[in-house]
Amino acid sequence: MALKKLGKIILALLVIACAIRSLNVLAAPPTEYEVKAAFIHNVTKYTEWPSVPAYTANTLRLCVIGQNPFGIALDTLKNKKVGGMVWEIVPVGSVTSPKECRVLFIAVSESGNLRQILDGIKGSTVLTIGDTEGYAEQGVMVNFYLEDEMVRIEVNMDAARRAGLSISSQLLKLARIVNQHGGMP
Repeated sequence: MALKKLGKIILALLVIACAIRSLNVLAAPPTEYEVKAAFIHNVTKYTEWPSVPAYTANTLRLCVIGQNPFGIALDTLKNKKVGGMVWEIVPVGSVTSPKECRVLFIAVSESGNLRQILDGIKGSTVLTIGDTEGYAEQGVMVNFYLEDEMVRIEVNMDAARRAGLSISSQLLKLARIVNQHGGMP
């Protein structure tokens, strides 16, 4: 059933992308980061958190640490729901700690601080996402990469398990699975 739903979502995204391409005169195709924002939304639909504090039960907080490459692309998530939760997009800074996030996007500008960031959220149920080569092998749970001008995902299952997160097998069928420090299994 979930596979059918995932197939419908992917088909809908492809239909939308084709429609946008055919109307190229009227509208520009989605940018790389608009596509990645849609992927973040869909990845969370296929991720289960073990339990969440009551004060965050209705909020799906997405935090961006580092220089935000999305620009306004994350605005497309506002008011969208995932399992009854509404997106909240916040930068990590003096007010928000990475441990207060459900989803943490780690920008390429933080590649030199990646180990420190991951150590800082150790023991929490934060889904980490990035789009930098090597991030998944270093412990980021979901990493985007480009292949044939298409956004693809790779998943570090060991990192997700350590955080107590469960990623649906339907999503994993579309992903490249990598091991920490060892590349693909």
